[in-house]
Amino acid sequence: SPYNIINKKGGDIVTQTKTLKIRIYATKEQSKKFQDLTMAYRDAENFISQYIFDHDCDTNFYRVCKEVYYQIRERFRLKAQISQACVKEVISRYSTIDTQLRQKPFKYREEGKTYKAKRDSSWLLKPLKFKRLAATLVINKDWSFTKGKISLLTMGKRELCDYDYKIVERFLQEGYVLGSGKLVCHRKGKQLLWFLHIAVTREVPDFDRKNPSAVVGIDQGLRFLVTAYDGKKTTFVSGKSIAKKRAHYAKLRARLQAKETKSAKRLLKKLTGRETRWMTDVNHQLSKALVTEYGANAVFVLEDLTGVSFDEKNLKRTKDGKRELRSWTFYQFEQFLQYKAEAVGAKFLKVSAKYTSQRCPYCGKIDKEQRDHDHHEYHCTCGCRMNDDRVAAINLQELGRRYISGEDDPKIIKE
Repeated sequence: SPYNIINKKGGDIVTQTKTLKIRIYATKEQSKKFQDLTMAYRDAENFISQYIFDHDCDTNFYRVCKEVYYQIRERFRLKAQISQACVKEVISRYSTIDTQLRQKPFKYREEGKTYKAKRDSSWLLKPLKFKRLAATLVINKDWSFTKGKISLLTMGKRELCDYDYKIVERFLQEGYVLGSGKLVCHRKGKQLLWFLHIAVTREVPDFDRKNPSAVVGIDQGLRFLVTAYDGKKTTFVSGKSIAKKRAHYAKLRARLQAKETKSAKRLLKKLTGRETRWMTDVNHQLSKALVTEYGANAVFVLEDLTGVSFDEKNLKRTKDGKRELRSWTFYQFEQFLQYKAEAVGAKFLKVSAKYTSQRCPYCGKIDKEQRDHDHHEYHCTCGCRMNDDRVAAINLQELGRRYISGEDDPKIIKE
């Protein structure tokens, strides 16, 4: 995702970081030089990855850099700054794998009991492979703006290129400060298109926990993309038309894959990008509508859906049902809502998903049998009867209210 949110609190100010993507208009000669640089960078990444894998996945920057730095300089002819950036990027990728593996401990049985063992990158059977043509460039050292053009590092001398200056000016006018960039290659047929992804930061107002303007519980799903409850009204956003269009794309892809012709493969590539762009636009519009409606200092409460798409017990039995749940863009919507909310000083809060769809919002009774999945209704012995997605949104809103009351990690507990 092009949106990387990093918040650093300092008093009443929060620093927000985005990634700005600008098009680089390179000549054929310049494109060849950028290709040489990114290919050398990619080969260096794979060399470093192999070294880390062979040394018990050691991710200490100083130890790794001490062993591979001069080899990178000599073997791949990379310059000093970019060589260190290459080492940092590979280490960062291994650190990410460590985090992901620790979040899902390995389960094993011993003497009739089930145990969990934490895992890290040492569980990998082979080193991480880097394939994309990209290179990290440091601002004012490897890239900069010069005389109305952008100056970029290559294997030889620096190159001056035209770029999309309007979007850069807009971000500067909004108060963003430019940082390091990543030179990225996108293929369009046989043509290579070049972009620079620049990290930009700015200060935004911090959220006032004591005086929220609204607390909104947001339940995500397939039947309804979003069910939002703010304490007064419930908003349903239907996902029927979205699911129908995605099913159409899935059937079309299956039909083209069965043909296995060159023209079918070309169309497959085109369709993949088209569906992705369309779904991204849907998530942009939906997240923007929510932030626009509730504005600054609101609290948006969502379930933590980490790993839910791959939990077999939550999957439908039909093949289409599994495809829908596993391919739905829940995470992307969360990212968009988070950065849009924090840009206006609102709070994005993720809470545990346990019992949010099983708890009665009236009497507090927790019983999964009270939820009718087939008819999407919730029936409680106390007389409560309503849409099951609305029940989840109300419970999430309640957790948000507990958060602003001082509870840092609100969750529903079954007694």
